[in-house]
Amino acid sequence: MLTRQQLKNDSTIFIAITLTLIAVGIIFIYSSSAFFALEKQGSAFYFVKKQLVGIGLGAFFFYCAQHFPLEFLKRLSLPLMVGSIFLTALPLFTPLHVTIHGSSRWITLLGISFQPSEILKVALVIYLASFLSRKKADLQSFKKGYLPLLIILGISAIILLQQPDFGCFVTLAATTLIMMFLARVNMKYLFFSALGALPLGSLLIFMQPYRLKRILTYLNPWEDPKGSGFQIIQSLIAIGSGGIWGTGVGQSKQKFFYLPMQHTDFIFAIIAEETGFIGSSLLIVLYMLFAYFGFKISWHLKDRFAMFLVQGIIIIISIQTLINLMVTIGLAPTKGIGLPFISYGNTALACQMLMVGLIINASEDFYE
Repeated sequence: MLTRQQLKNDSTIFIAITLTLIAVGIIFIYSSSAFFALEKQGSAFYFVKKQLVGIGLGAFFFYCAQHFPLEFLKRLSLPLMVGSIFLTALPLFTPLHVTIHGSSRWITLLGISFQPSEILKVALVIYLASFLSRKKADLQSFKKGYLPLLIILGISAIILLQQPDFGCFVTLAATTLIMMFLARVNMKYLFFSALGALPLGSLLIFMQPYRLKRILTYLNPWEDPKGSGFQIIQSLIAIGSGGIWGTGVGQSKQKFFYLPMQHTDFIFAIIAEETGFIGSSLLIVLYMLFAYFGFKISWHLKDRFAMFLVQGIIIIISIQTLINLMVTIGLAPTKGIGLPFISYGNTALACQMLMVGLIINASEDFYE
């Protein structure tokens, strides 16, 4: 039986892993973006400075989340969910939105741009944890235990697909299904949902030409090496160039305007190029340890809400990590999902640190 001191030690290790990932992010955001930032912004430290602001904001959110009463958070789950859905929809019908790479996922308030869908991820996990912990007796019922979650996910999907943000939709859908599976929602409903996801996903792909193009590019990027296949080919060149030990931190060649989005969605390619197979493998091990210690903490929590909350956070961060790595190495079509704690992006980093704060908060709810 785990003792309280052992759980505290696990929480300390969990925080140390998180801080290590953030530190790796700072190092490689600078390494991957310095030349680009100098050319475009006039300062090699432009993106690093902005990321440090995100870390400061995330530290504040971490502290607040660590000390926020979980029982009160549980009662606030529905208003938080509704509010986050409304916030995510704002870019679709207000002049506050900012369009980047053809997607309207950001809004600007008082000169500050942020991505509401990152807040939606946090709110969804909190809502799922609250619902699954409160409806234990109804989880076998379609009307009471399954349909409400399907409606919430459906509303979120409509908004996200309009932006469009197919990657975020996939992340939320996968997180919801996995959490329902862990909570032992009627397996029949989950089976038919998974079965229905195949034709639905195909329909969504064929409805938008750019999605179909991404699939075709994924299947054969060398068909258009200077066009749609350029990014993934350059990513694979970066990874392959790293070899076993890498070219050395700061010595990447692909960051010199060869690999697009080198400090955001494709930062792992630069890490692999500069640290090689050894360095990139160690990074993957860090993410595996993050998931292991997160789940280990959840297994010793006496409150169902705390348990589902921790598991949901670990699941959604792990799914994002997996998707990002698969895209970078050519095992999945591009999705526009950054590498958690490492890719440049203040909203994502602040929300991820908030979620870590919730895990540390929940770890106080110890079952001895």
